[in-house]
This record gives sequence, structure tokens and C-alpha cells, in this order.
Amino acid sequence: MRAIAIEGFGGRDRLQLVDAPDPKLGPDGVLIAVRAAGVNPVDAKLREGRLDDRFPHRFPVIPGWDAAGVVEAVGPAVVDLEPGDEVYAYCRKSEVAEGTYAEKVAVAAGVVARKPRTASWVEAAALPLAGLTAYQVIHEGLRLERHQRVLVSAAAGGVGHLAVQLAADLGAEVIGTASARNHAFVTGLGADHVVDYTAGSVGEAVHELFADGIDAYFDVLGGDALADARAAVRPGGRVTSIAQPRPEGDQPGVEGRYIFVRPSATELDELARLFDERRLRVEIAETFPLARAADAHELLEGGHVRGKLVLEIA
Repeated sequence: MRAIAIEGFGGRDRLQLVDAPDPKLGPDGVLIAVRAAGVNPVDAKLREGRLDDRFPHRFPVIPGWDAAGVVEAVGPAVVDLEPGDEVYAYCRKSEVAEGTYAEKVAVAAGVVARKPRTASWVEAAALPLAGLTAYQVIHEGLRLERHQRVLVSAAAGGVGHLAVQLAADLGAEVIGTASARNHAFVTGLGADHVVDYTAGSVGEAVHELFADGIDAYFDVLGGDALADARAAVRPGGRVTSIAQPRPEGDQPGVEGRYIFVRPSATELDELARLFDERRLRVEIAETFPLARAADAHELLEGGHVRGKLVLEIA
């Protein structure tokens, strides 16, 4: 099969189109003929070796954790999927080796879900990692409820634009951060307010909107941005970060939590339902053929991508 692989950590030039052996299929595994693969910021971190302290790596490494495609084969223990099923999955495994930048990927059946019926291959491939991240933070980390106020950082980005929609669908009052060019886009996703993070302190801008503070903050950025915006959360509120462990800071009465997204077929089923009911959409910034994965990484690393990037695989 064709795949993009790296022989060692480094820059975008490490991403090479290769002929790789087909993945082996375990007894509880599903072999997916990949039609499209999502590209995520974590893919660049993986390529640079910044996940080496979290996962064992086996070179040559095929990057990628998002896939949408057709089931080609199933292991003998798999009972709820069969060849021909259209599926999507967040294909994170215990080691980094055989990812989704490839014509085929094998993954445990328990993390595979049927793709949204109304989604294209590209849209389906863009959803798993970012969608599960947004879902788990909104529902588990922040435990967001109707009428609560939530601030979503990087609201026009891959995770952020999905989080805004999920929060708005719950009936929360949503404040998104975005540059001026993305304000109309974020409002169109369902945000009630948009704060321009380039114009000064986000925390101060939120306090101008709500003198008594907000209930929850979804942090995508970490660092100084987290410290600034976290100050707008009132006592009894919650902060969840996907960028920085121990995000609670020194605010008394504010709960802090870090989430590293986990695979979940059940939650993918819920995201598919919301997509098919037109309560959730995914913004596609650009698509690339598999051979141009390095170009996708270049655009990704440049920042300011609205929505998601996806590799299309014949």
C-alpha cells in the first residue's frame, strides 16, 4: 500500500511517500480502506518527536490518527461490522507506528463507528480527533449545562469550531476568541459573543461583558493565554485545557482539569447523529492528496487555519 512515513523525527522533509506492507489484522481488528485522513496539530508534534515521552514509537512511523473509509476485512471476533461498511475512527493505539496517512489502517473494532450518513469522506475524516476532543471537554471536563457561560479559545480552529457548536447546542451562552476576520464565522457557528484575542487581554474583555465572570473556560492554547483567560472564571467555575496539564492555577474555588482525547465509538456515534441532524458541521479549510502531506503540515504549522485540513486518499 502507499503511505506517508518518517524514518526519524524532524521537519516536514521527513514525510516521504513509500510502499509499505499492509497492516496485519488481529482477531478483534478492522481493516479499513482509507478514503480520507484528517490532519491535526498533534501530527506535527508527533513528527518532531514531541510525543516520544508519551508513546513508544516504531519506525518507520506512519503518522495520522483520523480515518474515514470502507471496511475491507474484519477479524474473526468482530460481530458488529462487516466488509463494505462505511466507517470512521480515531485510530490511536498503544504505540505509534501504523497510522492513517495510508491507503489502509487496522484498528480495534471497539473504536470504529459508522460514519455520518450525510457526510462526505473528507468531512467524516475531519471529525474524529477534533470532534471527540470537543465533546469530551464540553461534556466531561466542563460538565456544561444550559444557560451557563463558556469561553472557547481558538474558536475558529479545528477543535474550537466544533466546541462552539456543541456548547451552543446545549443551550449555553458561548463566547469565542478569534481574530477579526473570523468573527462572522464564529458567530455563524452559534457563538453569542466573540472576543478579538489580538486586541488585548481576553480576560479583561470577558469581564467587560460579564462583570460577575463566567462558568467555564475551554483552553486550547495553554501558557499565558490560559493564565489570562482563566481569570474570567468565577469561583465554582471550571477550566479544562487540552494544551497544559494542571490548568487550575492559583484561583480558589475554580476546578482545573486536563484532557488528552481518548477513542470512543459511542461518542463518535453521537457526533454522527448530531451531524446527520444538521446540529453539527465541520469546516474544511483545504484538502491535499496523500503525496502532499508535507504541504498540509506546512499550512498547519503556519497557524490560523479555519477548521480542518484533510488528506484525500484514492
